[in-house]
Amino acid sequence: MSKQYLSWNSADNAHPIDIFSLAVTSNQILSASGASTLKVHSTADADFPLVQTIEAAHKIGCHHVVTSRNSQNAASIGFDGNIKIWGCENGIWSEVTKLSNVLKQSNAWAITLSDDAKYLAGTTHDGHIKVWDLASNGEQFRSYETKGTFGSCIDMSSDGKYIASGHESGSIYIFNNETGRIPFSLSGLVKPVRTVAFSPSGKFLAAAGDSKVIVLYDTESGEQVALLSGHSAWVLSLDWSHTGEYLLSGSFDGKVKVWSIERRTCVATHSEAEKAIWSVKWLPKLGKTEGFATAGAHRSIWFYREATGG
Repeated sequence: MSKQYLSWNSADNAHPIDIFSLAVTSNQILSASGASTLKVHSTADADFPLVQTIEAAHKIGCHHVVTSRNSQNAASIGFDGNIKIWGCENGIWSEVTKLSNVLKQSNAWAITLSDDAKYLAGTTHDGHIKVWDLASNGEQFRSYETKGTFGSCIDMSSDGKYIASGHESGSIYIFNNETGRIPFSLSGLVKPVRTVAFSPSGKFLAAAGDSKVIVLYDTESGEQVALLSGHSAWVLSLDWSHTGEYLLSGSFDGKVKVWSIERRTCVATHSEAEKAIWSVKWLPKLGKTEGFATAGAHRSIWFYREATGG
C-alpha cells in the first residue's frame, strides 16, 4: 500500500544559494546554506513563517546544522571549519560564545548532537571522530581513529551510546561511547558514504551515498538486513520518522522517497525538483498530520503533508 503526500507550502528563495542542511525542533525548522545566514521558520503555523534570521552566522557559508531533541540547543559548522553552539530561549536563538570559542579550531566536517545536547561529535579531515562534552565546557571526551579516511557524515543514537560515521572510502564505522571501542566496521558500500542515520530505537542504522542504494544494518550484529534501491543518483540525506516505521531519503536526482521499513519498499516518491535535494527532515506533527520538509539546490524549503481521507 502506497502513501500519498501533498505539497503543503514553501519558503521560496529562503536562501540565495544552495540549502545544504535542515534541522528541526518541536516547533521550528532551521536551515543553513552556502550563504552566511541561518534561517529559522516556525512549524507551529501551517504558513511556516520566518521567525528569525541569524546574520553572519558563518562568514563563508554553513554546510551542517543540527539540533538536540530537547529543542533547546543547536550546533552549526561553516566551510571555515568553525563550530558554533546555539541556545534557544522563548523561540529565539543566540550563540553560546563560550562553547563556540572552545570549538573554533575543531578541524571538523560533519557534526551531530546527542538528544540532551551533552555531547557533540564530529568527523575530521584527517580521519578521526571526535566527541566533545558540552556539559564540561567543550572538553574532548573521545577521539576515534578511522584509518585516515575522510568522514563525510555522522550520527548519534538517541541514547548517546553509539556513534556512526560514513567515509569517502565507502567504510562505515560504529563506535561505542561507553567503552571507547569500535564494535563494528560495516561492509556493503564500495563508494563514498554521504549520509548515515540511526533509527529512533537504535535497532537499525541506515547508510547511503554514491552507490545510489540505501543499506540497513542491524546494530546488534552489524549485519546487513536490507537493501533499498530506487534512486538514480547519489543519496544525500536520510531521516527516520518518529516511530521508526518510515525512512525519508533525498537524492542528487531531485527525488524524495518514503520507504516502509517493515515492507522494505518505497511507498511514496516526489520528483518536483530537477536539482539536488541536499537535506530531508520529518516535521513535528500538527495534530494527526504527518509531514516532512526538503531543501537543496532549488534554494527553497518545501513542505509536504500526508494526504488524509474524507
